[in-house]
Amino acid sequence: MPPYRSIIDLIGNTPLVDVSQLSPNPRVAIFAKLEGQNPGGSVKDRPALAMIEDAEKAGRLEPGATLIEPSSGNTGIGLAMICRVKGYRLKVVLPTNVSVERRQLLELWGAEIIESPGAEGSNGAVRLARKLAAENPEWVFLYQYGNDANPRAHYEGTGPEIWKDCPEVTHFVAGLGTSGTLLGVGRFLKEKKPEVQLWAVEPPSGELVDGLRNLDDGYIPPIFLANGGDELLDRKTVVGPRDSIEWTRRLRDIGVFCGISSGAAMAGAVKCASQIADGVVVFVAADGGWKYLSTGAWTGDIDDVVERAKSVIYF
Repeated sequence: MPPYRSIIDLIGNTPLVDVSQLSPNPRVAIFAKLEGQNPGGSVKDRPALAMIEDAEKAGRLEPGATLIEPSSGNTGIGLAMICRVKGYRLKVVLPTNVSVERRQLLELWGAEIIESPGAEGSNGAVRLARKLAAENPEWVFLYQYGNDANPRAHYEGTGPEIWKDCPEVTHFVAGLGTSGTLLGVGRFLKEKKPEVQLWAVEPPSGELVDGLRNLDDGYIPPIFLANGGDELLDRKTVVGPRDSIEWTRRLRDIGVFCGISSGAAMAGAVKCASQIADGVVVFVAADGGWKYLSTGAWTGDIDDVVERAKSVIYF
C-alpha cells in the first residue's frame, strides 16, 4: 500500500463488522459501520472535511481564516484536527457538560472553546453560535445543521462504502442528530435499492441523549427540511439513555468499543431486527468509546450512569 500524503486522506473507508451474535432474530443479520476508525475518531470527520473543502472552493476560506461552529464534541474535534492541518483558527461553541475527553481533544488541536449552558444542550450551542456569527461576520460559519456538504459527504462516501461492502442491506439505522448521515446514506441506498428501509433513532422528547435529537423538541435541522427528511425516513424509533448504555455494554462484550450514541443506534437496530421477519440491518457506530471513559459508562452501576446522563452529555 502506498503512503498517504496527509492524515486527512485517511478519512473514510471505515470497516463494517458483523455483530449478528447480538441480534434477537436469527434471520436478521446486523452489521456495524465503525466510524471511530476515522483519524479524528468519529463519523463527523466526513462532513467536517466536506464543509471545509466546499468553503475553500467557494472562496470563503482564506489562509489564517477563523471559523466558528456549534458542537457537542465530534464535529468540533473533526474540524479542529483539519483546521490544525490546514492552518485555520477555530472557535467551538460547546455545552459545559460534555465529557472531559472531548474538551481536552478540542484544546489539543488548538480550538478555542466558547461555553454554552449545559442545560440547553446542543440546541443552546446552536443558538449562541448563530448569534456570535451574526455579530462577527468576519468569522466563517459553516453551520453543519444547514450545510448541504454535510449530507453530501455521506451520499458520496459513507453510502457507497456500505453498498460496496454489503449490497444485501435491507435496513439502515442511524442516530438523528444533524440528520446528515441518515439523509446522505439513506438517499444513496434508496437510489440503489428502493426497498431499503431507513430508520432514525431519536431520544425521548425532553431527554438528553445528546448528539441525538428529538424533532418534537422544537429545532429541526434545515438540511432535514431541505433534503426531504420526512419523505425519506421510513420510521423513527425512540431509544432512551438506559437502553443506549446497556447496548453500548453489550457491544463491548463482543469486543466493539464504541461511544454511547453507537449503543443507541445498536438499540435501534435490535428493535428493527425484532420487528422484521428477515433481512440485513446496517447501523452507524458513530465514534469510539475512549472519549467517554471518564463517564464510568462501562464500569459504574447502570442506575448511577443513567442518572448522570441527565446532566452530562455522553453523546
